[in-house]
Amino acid sequence: MQAAPPKGAALTTWLDFLLAIHPTEIDMGLARVSAVAARLGLDHLGDTKVVTVAGTNGKGTTCAMIEAALRLSGQTVGVYSSPHLLNYNERVRINGVDATDAALVEAFEAIELARAEISLTFFEYATLAGLYLFHAAKLDVVLLEVGLGGRLDATNLIDADIAVVTSIDLDHQEYLGDTRELVAAEKAGIFRANRPAIVGEADCPESLIQVAYNTGALLYRVGKDFSYQCNEHNWQYQGKQFNLSELPLPFLPQPNAATVIAVLEHLCPNISAEVVAKAIGETQLAGRLEHLSQSPKVIVDVAHNPHAARYLKSRLAAMPKGRLFALCGMLKDKDMRSVLQELATDVNAWFLCDLSGERGASAQELNAMMPQGAKTQLFTQMQDAWQAIKAQLQADDIVIVFGSFYTVAGFKDVFKGEELV
Repeated sequence: MQAAPPKGAALTTWLDFLLAIHPTEIDMGLARVSAVAARLGLDHLGDTKVVTVAGTNGKGTTCAMIEAALRLSGQTVGVYSSPHLLNYNERVRINGVDATDAALVEAFEAIELARAEISLTFFEYATLAGLYLFHAAKLDVVLLEVGLGGRLDATNLIDADIAVVTSIDLDHQEYLGDTRELVAAEKAGIFRANRPAIVGEADCPESLIQVAYNTGALLYRVGKDFSYQCNEHNWQYQGKQFNLSELPLPFLPQPNAATVIAVLEHLCPNISAEVVAKAIGETQLAGRLEHLSQSPKVIVDVAHNPHAARYLKSRLAAMPKGRLFALCGMLKDKDMRSVLQELATDVNAWFLCDLSGERGASAQELNAMMPQGAKTQLFTQMQDAWQAIKAQLQADDIVIVFGSFYTVAGFKDVFKGEELV
């Protein structure tokens, strides 16, 4: 059995240790992590309100907008999210500030001491570390982003005061099932009796409704209990508590923005319309349609499943452009073919890049998934792919970099804010 890092070891040493000690990266189930949480007194957060957010896509953006609204209204807020983009510390955020190395190491040391004979995954350690730091901070609200599914995800060891499902589509089929009905039932596993369950998925599978009924959750659905309409310049929201008009169009996905207001209706019904409008209109999130350059446009997006690719396609279609170049790297356990085919007809030239690691797909594997006739170039290094794109860019072109958190992180490291054209 591998020995734990010594007292005061660096965060990087701890992360290497956590990656090495459990036999599998994903080991779903709540028994082990709940037992350790109970030993640490982390199986509840006292008077802190907890909002747990599940969904195929839109979890991070939903949490970011809720966080912004709460902080603007003067509340203290913790956010647990995954995966990180550039630094592990991004996974635990308190009042807008990422956790320090020292704070995370302190949490890991406490968890390691408490777990004793119980084996934990990397993600379970991360979740417990977030709960450890949130518990110590005694916050008004904690937002927990589900890592995978809902029912068996480590975040579900906490009973949410408000549960949220942002969207439902196919991803992680080997764990969640290969139909939307099965996926929805897993995500609805975060619902609790007599507590709000807010659903932003317009095409809601019957299985989710059934789980809510069986659980006794208070279902609040888009298109039924709240709705929204958009025009070219602003949008309107109607719910049971709020009726808001002339809201600024969000940078982040519109369906998520509406879902956020539905959450705020239940979480803080006295919040001002001005605070809601400012939070919705101004919040941005790294790696989500993030613009790194304006002329030519260079945009990065972590889209890595068909649902996210369809949304990305719709946003790109609304942009005036010359040519569209795509730089893509993906994990091979994703639905690579469907993701690539969503955008295939819109892209003028593809630059496919290897992703390293056991789960990373090679450029050749991606190329095999491309429709016939697609113009592709294959690269082993992100730097080389970017240089090949940059050599032919014109001012009205668009470059979209997508396919994985790893792809976006790797590109941002290569790009470094350089001037173009």
